[in-house]
Amino acid sequence: MRKIRLRLLSYVVMLYMLLASGWWSYLLFQKNETAFEAQSSIMILQLAAAEQADGKKSQRYTTLLEEQAALFAKNERQEWMILGETIFFLTILIAGLYLIDRGYRKEVEAARQRRNFLLSISHELKSPIASIKLILQTFQKRNLATEQVQKFSGGALKETERLEKLVTDLLFSARLEKTFEPNYEAIDLQQLSNDLVQDLRLKYPQAHFSTEYMGEHFHMEGDRSGITSVLLNLLENAIKYCKESPFIQLQLQEQDKHIELKVADNGIGIPEREKKQVFEKFYRIGNEDTRSTKGTGLGLFIVKKIVDAHKGNISLEDNLPQGTRFKIQFPITA
Repeated sequence: MRKIRLRLLSYVVMLYMLLASGWWSYLLFQKNETAFEAQSSIMILQLAAAEQADGKKSQRYTTLLEEQAALFAKNERQEWMILGETIFFLTILIAGLYLIDRGYRKEVEAARQRRNFLLSISHELKSPIASIKLILQTFQKRNLATEQVQKFSGGALKETERLEKLVTDLLFSARLEKTFEPNYEAIDLQQLSNDLVQDLRLKYPQAHFSTEYMGEHFHMEGDRSGITSVLLNLLENAIKYCKESPFIQLQLQEQDKHIELKVADNGIGIPEREKKQVFEKFYRIGNEDTRSTKGTGLGLFIVKKIVDAHKGNISLEDNLPQGTRFKIQFPITA
């Protein structure tokens, strides 16, 4: 409510400034017109007096006619000057108000993203830590059978991996913004994709994967850990945002001087108004207070930065009848 009031107040101030500038310009026109009419009336009286006294052919009458013409020209110049200054001032004012409003919008959006990040990171950190703590306390207090120990240990390891990925993403995102340089090596995208899909089939048995390779050679020069992070983030995001029976399609296709990678799902999709924002740091779809999926808003930011570092291109499309499709083009290197 407070933000709405501030926004409303800013719009009222902007409107007042525009109206005030228009009003003062109008008053200036009126003042100039009044002065011109007064000077013109005096000039007409002087011309009439000169005509009666000396006649129209006299030097004095001719001089007064020249002064009258100069007066009209001066008035026209002043009117154009006032009009030009008004247009210039209004242009500067509108541009300034636009920049101020855009800056305000960016600050509000940045504050919202920071809030979302803090809320999500708090949950992402507290949840695995609480699980690991509970498992360790259980080990301390109870004598468990071997099967139970293995079961609890597996759960603790899973939560530890989740924490490790979170910390890795945080460090990686900071590195991507400043010092990241790809460590180029030969990569077989088909082999790498197959390996990751096999691992994810074991990790997410409820998900169904389909792979399609349209071509024979999918070799590129790139940073192996970075390209692996791109594939993992896209595939795991696809699973995360599918409510039931995730169906993930991975496709590789050879094109002229490019390898095209597509990852499509049958999930909830991304609203049109948010498609340009999903690659921003800490941005997550929806509201953090009502969002049920886990995450920090770093995955797609990392994907975009790595693709850009490899001089590739990433785009986002709808996957009909529902879902999302990411398309990446990597340059083929000899």
